[in-house]
Amino acid sequence: MDNLKKLRENAELSQQALANAVGSTQQKIYSYENGIYEPDIKTLKLLANFFGTFIDYLVGNTDISSKPERIEKFDLNEEEADVVAKYRSLKLNGRESLRLILNSLLEH
Repeated sequence: MDNLKKLRENAELSQQALANAVGSTQQKIYSYENGIYEPDIKTLKLLANFFGTFIDYLVGNTDISSKPERIEKFDLNEEEADVVAKYRSLKLNGRESLRLILNSLLEH
């Protein structure tokens, strides 16, 4: 499950942080990443949902790493389209940080 390690590192997460997020242990994450053990289907679903990817990507059956994002019909001006494009290029923790900032700004 080399792709699990790629996703975790791209999200700038330690094995322990990922384990905490999905209700596992650091030792299990290590074992999955190094091919010592294979996760069960419940764990695969948790990992795929956490990273917004497909189980097939986690197990190496596809090179497509991310699910298509749902697109709502909005007419965006150039500035808004630029903000959306930049948001989509952020890693998971960057997106979460931006959402927190936006929510904070909207509260005032």
